[in-house]
Amino acid sequence: MAERRKLAAILAADVVGFSRLTGTDEDRTLARLRALRSDLIDPTIAVHNGRVVKRTGDGALVEFRSVVDVVRCAIEVQNAMVERNAGLPPERRIELRIGIHLGDVVEESDGDLMGDGVNIAARLDLLVSDLGETRLKNIAEPMRVYALQVGVAANAKPAAAAAAAALAPALPDKPSIAVLPFTNMSGDPEQEYFVDGMVEDIITALSHFNQLFVIARNSSFTYKGRAVDVRQVARELGVRFVLEGSVRKSGNRLRITGQLIDAATGGHLWADRFDGGLEDVFDLQDKITGKVVGAIEPTLRKAEIERARRKPVENLDAYDLYLRALPHVYAVRPDENLVGFGLLGKSIDLAPNYALALAHAAWCLVQRATRGWPPAGADDVATATALARRAAAAGNDDAVALALAGFVLVAVGRDYGAGLDAARRAVEQNPGSGFVNLMAGTALFWGGDLENGLILLKRAMTLGPLDPRFFMNLAMVGAAELCLGRTERAIGLAQRSAALNPNWDSAYWLLAAACARHDRMDEARAALARFLSLWPGATVTTLRKRLPFRSGPSLDMILDGLRKAGLPE
Repeated sequence: MAERRKLAAILAADVVGFSRLTGTDEDRTLARLRALRSDLIDPTIAVHNGRVVKRTGDGALVEFRSVVDVVRCAIEVQNAMVERNAGLPPERRIELRIGIHLGDVVEESDGDLMGDGVNIAARLDLLVSDLGETRLKNIAEPMRVYALQVGVAANAKPAAAAAAAALAPALPDKPSIAVLPFTNMSGDPEQEYFVDGMVEDIITALSHFNQLFVIARNSSFTYKGRAVDVRQVARELGVRFVLEGSVRKSGNRLRITGQLIDAATGGHLWADRFDGGLEDVFDLQDKITGKVVGAIEPTLRKAEIERARRKPVENLDAYDLYLRALPHVYAVRPDENLVGFGLLGKSIDLAPNYALALAHAAWCLVQRATRGWPPAGADDVATATALARRAAAAGNDDAVALALAGFVLVAVGRDYGAGLDAARRAVEQNPGSGFVNLMAGTALFWGGDLENGLILLKRAMTLGPLDPRFFMNLAMVGAAELCLGRTERAIGLAQRSAALNPNWDSAYWLLAAACARHDRMDEARAALARFLSLWPGATVTTLRKRLPFRSGPSLDMILDGLRKAGLPE
């Protein structure tokens, strides 16, 4: 077939920094590139009616019959690449540079494509929206160029700013959220300060979560007073989730509504309303902020876990493995615990300094070491302590990792100095996290700081009513109440904990001890029987070793109650 000219939509792609990646780890880089081609790039090209003209080592030239097809293909590939790279260290991420051009090309007899239309596509590697008249390497005439930066708002730049545009920040590799200005529906302009102040407080509180990428106020408030499409806003700001709401005033009463939206589907993940009086506006504002943030934290975590579950096993990275492990870790059951620990081990293999994976792996071993389960290794206590120290060092600015590390160092390492220091620093960094308050409060309780531990544990209950670990919170508050002599409160909290998770053994030793001290012996014996079914062979001696009380009198009080209920020595 002789050569012929035709109009074609051309996509040219290659790997950013391919030589650097292969120089660091050639075998793994080539293996990942082959996997990307076979399970993502080639199938996506086929779905959008593309034809691979040729491959060029780390790159490819693809012809499409439609501009719409080529753009959709590029967006789908780049969005998938963002998810695959999430959680990986920068030196291991494979990033694609994609250029698209519609132009006149020459088709050779063997199907190869040549000409300016191909060359221009191959040179379009700028990460901005409107570049204006741009000169491309080896192309005589300047071209007006546009680019799509998938997942992040692309700002218009003149041609002279092309070099700076190439240095644009990478897409966030963690859950991202924008809090839009709430709508003032009261008709009272005087309430604007209250509405805006509350939204600013919510943004500030969310910003304390290292696991979240939160859009700054100055960006999200550009939408104030505008009717917006949430999905369009998410595309412009580069986020997965959007929080919006409204405020309505009637007399001295306020009603505030909020809803969290998954921008990818437009579906509502969470919605609630809050009512209050204007007697103390700032207290009401703080209360609402705490409830909103407390509801968002577990909701986002659940959404991220579901996203990770949908990914093919062979495409999981360190972050996805960590997310998949969480439900198994939270279950607090021997078999589930091993599954979670295994996933976390794989995550750590991919990212040895991943503080969250290190801290949760340590927590898995604490569960085994303190509950009479078969050990996972030769010395679970030593391994957990070592993992906790690594997590504290790697996650010095990560409140969740610090709180868990502090808890582990207290619970099994019995290093009360380092453990309590880590726990307190975690709360200072993120006082609005229910989980941080739970783990730090538990560490303080075990470490002998009973009053402050109880404050944090109660704050965790307020912040985290939707948290899947709420049963743990109830039991720990109950234990603190029992140690402070408030036996009836302890009984009620232990009963609620057991109702939420019938396999949580701590609820039953607490319930047995509390009922025995309150002379409710039938209930105490029944609770002890349930405890022994979950921890066969437990004795007063084993619990004295396993319960990490720094305070001797508190431990003696618990053990005396269990002894009275019938626990053997």
